[in-house]
Amino acid sequence: MELETRDIQTRREKVAQIPISSPDITDLERQLVLEVMNTGLLSRGPKLLEFEEMLARYVGVRHAIAVSSGTSALHLCVKALGIGEGDEVITTPFSFVASANCLLYEHAVPVFVDVDPVTFNLDVCQVEAKVTARTKAILPVHVFGQPCEMDDLLKVAEKYHLRVIEDACEAIGAVYKNTKVGTFGDCGVFAFYPNKQMTTGEGGAIVTNSDAIAALCRSLRNQGRGSTAAWLSHERLGYNYRMTEMQSALGIAQLRRIDELLSKRENVARVYSRLLQAVKRVHPLGEIRGTTRSWFVYVILLDERFSREQRDDLLERLRLQGIGCSNYFPPIHLQPFYASTFGYRKGDFPVAESISDRTVALPFYGNLTEQDIAYVVRTLRSELEKI
Repeated sequence: MELETRDIQTRREKVAQIPISSPDITDLERQLVLEVMNTGLLSRGPKLLEFEEMLARYVGVRHAIAVSSGTSALHLCVKALGIGEGDEVITTPFSFVASANCLLYEHAVPVFVDVDPVTFNLDVCQVEAKVTARTKAILPVHVFGQPCEMDDLLKVAEKYHLRVIEDACEAIGAVYKNTKVGTFGDCGVFAFYPNKQMTTGEGGAIVTNSDAIAALCRSLRNQGRGSTAAWLSHERLGYNYRMTEMQSALGIAQLRRIDELLSKRENVARVYSRLLQAVKRVHPLGEIRGTTRSWFVYVILLDERFSREQRDDLLERLRLQGIGCSNYFPPIHLQPFYASTFGYRKGDFPVAESISDRTVALPFYGNLTEQDIAYVVRTLRSELEKI
């Protein structure tokens, strides 16, 4: 009994030895944030403008509007494009739930299209068939930092006069045919949660070449204030979606290091891909010709012989060995709220469901050591042999 108790305690102590994600923070980030704190100007100051200008230059657009989260950025895009009651927006069921929730905030209707089994993005071949008289926009998601097939999506959008919102929350720095994602649609969105390629803690941003969209989003994020931003003058219904000066300072430091941050994550992905070649029954994410992935997470796909229950068992086994891991993503249409509200059932989007049942996100961040990666892969291989 005593031996069993010690064994349980030992396993508990191992949990989260290697976290699933970890932000890359250096003295530069600490210095810039401390400088802001020492000024006493903690909101609506010069760092916000500096961060927005840096982000716009990096992405290659005229405007960047920093906000409190990627979710709030998506909401403001929907609002700014006039998408509202009963309007339909074609999007993916394989994403973080915010990409569909942002439509419900304005009483629009997400219309899901199944995903491509290779890219996990919207299956562009199925998009046109979902267009109706009520379709107002397409909202593609660059899942796991892999760019969508934008050329074909834009052709459908142009043919039916649809707006395009790019959810690039997981894809800053990703490139589609020599152009950074986020720049193809009417507007694009990035997120800077701590597990992202770069972080501002919480935070997000809208990017656009439209002066009108930019002006409206700046007003909406700031309680509906007008262009003069007079403190008690509100021209429209707005929100408190502002980004703080501390967050902006952190973002400035991260943007100064963005090439380094992306390169470090790519190097970690390469080590994983090399070591995983010796592991049977798993499939690393592939490269898509004409694109450059921005590595957000490192997800493997178990082969089709695995059930969701077996995948979940594997996740628990890895966690007991001190390895942070997760499933990515549960399909949006099978989330309890969506199933009860819209009547979705298992089998509605079989490709997304099959992928969701078999994904495993392994520990992934820029400072992950090759020794730790080797331990993860070795443990993964050992645990797979037990299932």
